Amino acid sequence: MISTALIGLGANLDDPRAQLERALEALDRLPLTRCTRHSRLYASKPVGPQDQPDFVNAVAELTTRLSPLALLDQLQALEQQHRRVRLRHWGPRTLDLDLLLFNDSRISTPRLVVPHREMLKRGFVMRPLADLLGPQRLNVLGEENLETLASRVEGDDLLPLGPQE
Repeated sequence: MISTALIGLGANLDDPRAQLERALEALDRLPLTRCTRHSRLYASKPVGPQDQPDFVNAVAELTTRLSPLALLDQLQALEQQHRRVRLRHWGPRTLDLDLLLFNDSRISTPRLVVPHREMLKRGFVMRPLADLLGPQRLNVLGEENLETLASRVEGDDLLPLGPQE
């Protein structure tokens, strides 16, 4: 069965824009998975400790034959390939990949919660998601469409990034 997964990407170390561009290419090479499209890149202030660089964020849409936990394993392996180190909660990172949505599923296990617990509170997730999917309504997120949900959490610190020069 082919499933659709939405992945949040973020980085703020070691040339974060390049980290995300490499990650988007790598997502397309995951086993039994294709990256069908992705949002534009955005710069955002860090959540949590402010003594770290700004982030670059995006959302990617994947089609996959992997189960949610198998996809999570692949995402975590990709983070490790990008030298992800978890020194502190909400700290700096070379790459963060979050499984935001998987089809219209609700998943709650010790390793994985979908929809992602914090996504509705994060403009750097909801704005790229709304850009990617438009104003549609996703049953798993409730009655409101993505544009409305994104408008509730957007902050002044979210900055769309243009093409690199």
